[in-house]
Amino acid sequence: MTLVQLRHLISLAQTGSFSQSAAALFLTQPALSRSIRALESELGQPLFDRIGRRSELTPFGRDAVERARELVLAADDLRDSGRLAGEAQRGVLRIGMGSGPGAMLMTPLLLKMAQDRPGLRVEIARASTELLLRSLRERTLDALVVDARSLRPAADLNAQFVHEMRAAFMVRRAHPLARRRGGVGFDELLHYPIASTPLSDEVARILIERYGPRAHPDECVTLRCEEIPSLVDVARRSDAVLLAVSAAAPDLVELSMQPPLAATARFGLVTLRRRTAPPGLAIVQTLMAQLLVDPK
Repeated sequence: MTLVQLRHLISLAQTGSFSQSAAALFLTQPALSRSIRALESELGQPLFDRIGRRSELTPFGRDAVERARELVLAADDLRDSGRLAGEAQRGVLRIGMGSGPGAMLMTPLLLKMAQDRPGLRVEIARASTELLLRSLRERTLDALVVDARSLRPAADLNAQFVHEMRAAFMVRRAHPLARRRGGVGFDELLHYPIASTPLSDEVARILIERYGPRAHPDECVTLRCEEIPSLVDVARRSDAVLLAVSAAAPDLVELSMQPPLAATARFGLVTLRRRTAPPGLAIVQTLMAQLLVDPK
């Protein structure tokens, strides 16, 4: 049986007339009769008693038409869900965010969805890149926004929409180093706690090239966690020096390092290859383009 046949059954049950239902369905009467006969043949029971010009449901037909209505309604709901998912109005978006992009994207994304896509369920996970990648591969997350430099090349991953942002050593405005004229040497930073999220091997390499072995994150970073907002708050309220993308803490002062740090973070959208994009992912891409940019 087909949904078309079930719709024919429902229509005929409503009108009791082949001619009226055929007209409503834009069919010829013989075509409608063939459809009903084929359905009766498949079910092995008559659905209608032909009484004069009217067709009345048999006891089996009454049960069949109720079940047909449920099936057709379910099919219509599935079709509508697919359409709304395509429009990012319904469905589920499960996205993982690294510490850097999460600090700048998470609240704007939740706000955007609450205002413009209230029917779309959004789940955001925050963790290390390694754990987020595991969840992506286990299909418990649909996409990630992470530091692309922390990714190892893999055939099953697709990284795109990469945005580069300037990194800096930053302090509160009343910090002793903020009042220094001229460049700040790395040795001077070591007199203060240095705060950072876990850094990639590539960033560690850049730090060592610029400032020597003592600049390796395992050596110099004394305050480390995954949540940049917490680190920013610590830098605002103490003499800690924060190493992060400058856009994550616009109220802090960037130190003029000697030599210059000249490093960037590269945030990308990561998905599994050959997987259909989840509803709402285009909104994430748009927000990345708007928010993952250096302040002017």
